[in-house]
Amino acid sequence: MTESTVFTLRQAGEADDPLTEVLRSGARHLLERAVEAEVATMLAEYDDLRGEDGRRRVVRHGHGPEREILTGIGPVAVRRPKVRDRGATGENRIRFTSAILPRFARRTRSLDAVLPTLYLRGLSSGDFQDALEALVGKEASGLSAQVISRLKAEWAAEYERWRQRDLAGRQYVYIWADGVYLQGRMEDEKQCILVIIGATPEGCKELVGFQAGFRESTQSWRELLIDLKRRGLTNGPELAVGDGALGFWKAIDEVFPGARHQRCWVHKTANVLNKLPKSRQRLAKEDLQAIWMADGRAEAEATMGAFEAKYGAKYPQAVGCLTKDRASLLAFYDFPAEHWQHVRTTNPIESVFATVRHRTVRSKGCLSHKTALAMVFKLVTTASKTWRRLSGNNRLPQVIEGVRFRDGIQVPEIHKSAAA
Repeated sequence: MTESTVFTLRQAGEADDPLTEVLRSGARHLLERAVEAEVATMLAEYDDLRGEDGRRRVVRHGHGPEREILTGIGPVAVRRPKVRDRGATGENRIRFTSAILPRFARRTRSLDAVLPTLYLRGLSSGDFQDALEALVGKEASGLSAQVISRLKAEWAAEYERWRQRDLAGRQYVYIWADGVYLQGRMEDEKQCILVIIGATPEGCKELVGFQAGFRESTQSWRELLIDLKRRGLTNGPELAVGDGALGFWKAIDEVFPGARHQRCWVHKTANVLNKLPKSRQRLAKEDLQAIWMADGRAEAEATMGAFEAKYGAKYPQAVGCLTKDRASLLAFYDFPAEHWQHVRTTNPIESVFATVRHRTVRSKGCLSHKTALAMVFKLVTTASKTWRRLSGNNRLPQVIEGVRFRDGIQVPEIHKSAAA
C-alpha cells in the first residue's frame, strides 16, 4: 500500500500535547462531579419543601450554555447546572449558587493572582497575551492588554475599599514597619510606600497599614498610625519591629506610647558592617550574629561588650552604631522565646517586597506612582494568603495579659500569701 503523503499544517506555536488534553479532560470531569455534588446537597436540603400541588418546589432544570474557564492548564469547557424553584418568583425564588463555579467566572482565582506578579516582575501589559499563550494555550484571549488595564483599575478600587475598612475590635500583638521605595515613570523622585504588618492574637499575620508617604518622615508615619487609630485600632502593639528610620519611632511613641521598640538585626548588621573595611566584615558579621543568637540577655550583653573591646579602638564608628541602640536591639529577650525568630528582624516585610524591588530594576521605572501602589497592594494581599503563623501562638494571649518573660521564659508569679 502506498503511504499517504498528506500531513496537517500547523499554526506557529501550535503543538500536540496529549498529556495536556488528558489533564483538561480529567479536570472537566472532576469539575462536573464536584458541581453536581453541590446541586445534590442543595436539593436534599430543600427536599421537604413542597408546592401547592404537593410536588417538590426545588428541582433540577438542565444546564446553562457551555463556556470555557481559563486555568493553569489552559481552557476547560464546563456547563453550569441549573435549579428551578416552581413555587416562588422574584426575590423569594430559591437559586443555586456554586462556590466552585461562580456564575460569571472566566478565569480561576489562581490565574488572576498570577497577573499582578507577572506585571511586577517586568512584563508589560502589551506582552501578556503572548506570554500567557505559552503558559495556558493560544486560547488565552481573555487576557489582552485591555483586560489587564481593566483589572488594574479594579485593583485600585479594591485598594481604596481596603483603606476604609473598619478596624474596631482588632488587635495586633506585634507589628513590623518598613518603607519601600519605588521609582515611577517620568517621576523626579522615588515614591515611599509605608507598610505595617501585624500579628493577631491567634498568631496570623495581616497587612495592617499600606499607603504612600513623603519619604519615611515622622509626619508620614504619624498620618498612617493616626488613620489606623481613627478607624478603630485603639489598642496599640506590645512590640514594634523596624529599622533605623527615626520617623517611625517618634510617630509610634506619640500615637501608641506603650509599644516597646525592637530594632531589626538585619538592618543593624548591615549598618555596622558598612563602617568596617571589607577585610574585617566576614568575621565581624559572625561576631554580630553571636550577639542576637545568645540564649539570654546577660550573654548577649557580654558578647556585645566583647565586640566593643575587639573593634572599638580601630573602628569606633562601627561600635557606636551598634551600642547606641543597645536597649532596642535586645528587647526581644523580654518576650517568649518561640517568637524570637519572628521579632528580631523585619523579614515579614523584606521577603514580600523583594519581588517589588526586582520589578523596578527590570522595568527601569515603567510604573506610575498610582499604578505601583495598586500593583504592590495586590501583590502583598495575594502573598498574605501563604504567610505562616507565628510559632508558639498560644503565648500571644499571655503577652497581651502582661505576663512577664525573662530570656524568653515565663517568670512565675509570686502569690502574696506565699510571700507573707
